[in-house]
Amino acid sequence: MKEINMKDAGLELLESADTVYVTTIDEDGYPQTRCMFNLRNKRKFPKLIDVFKNHNEDFMVLFTTNTSSEKIAQIKRNSAVCLYYCKPDKFQGIMLSGDMEIANDPKIREALWHEGWERYYPKGPHDPDHTVLRMYPKKAKGWYESRTFAFRLKETK
Repeated sequence: MKEINMKDAGLELLESADTVYVTTIDEDGYPQTRCMFNLRNKRKFPKLIDVFKNHNEDFMVLFTTNTSSEKIAQIKRNSAVCLYYCKPDKFQGIMLSGDMEIANDPKIREALWHEGWERYYPKGPHDPDHTVLRMYPKKAKGWYESRTFAFRLKETK
């Protein structure tokens, strides 16, 4: 049986899972989970491959969301966030934890922008209600077929 590098398996999952579940903590201390676009998915977002190409070691992730969303207020109060990528039919999943930050660099907004997102941000990539979130995960845990794994990610910010 071929030996599987769990960090490589985790990275492959980040790059192929259809969606990602993002969990923040609300004002009462309860977890709040929602499904978001997985911008690292190479098939769904091929124009973003170059955005992530230098982040295979640190697993950096980016999200776009509405500035007015509840999750922005939650992240401002408590930046500790959990992300979960999975392919249940293949018995694969990875959970990343770390601190989420607001990264509203205009160049990042433009690099991430996709046609059709006007339905979320009518004024385009520079819509005041368009926010970019970034996380450099600190820890990873997961399962790959019949094996569990855990590893720490070095901070490279």
